[in-house]
Amino acid sequence: MTEENHYYENAIAERVNGILKDEFYLDQTFFDVSYAQRVTKNAIKLYNELRLHIPLGYKTPNMVYENIT
Repeated sequence: MTEENHYYENAIAERVNGILKDEFYLDQTFFDVSYAQRVTKNAIKLYNELRLHIPLGYKTPNMVYENIT
């Protein structure tokens, strides 16, 4: 994330945050920190391992990363 709340300087991170909130319902209020951490960790795992991305040629980020390394 950027300093001084300049969200337009870090559009990619903001896009990912928006997807996590919209598609994985992370925009709700959590009353238990440990539960919020587990749900967030699971959402990120799904985003990287299962969710196909059009700009990546209908591949997951992990699939693309594995082909690079």
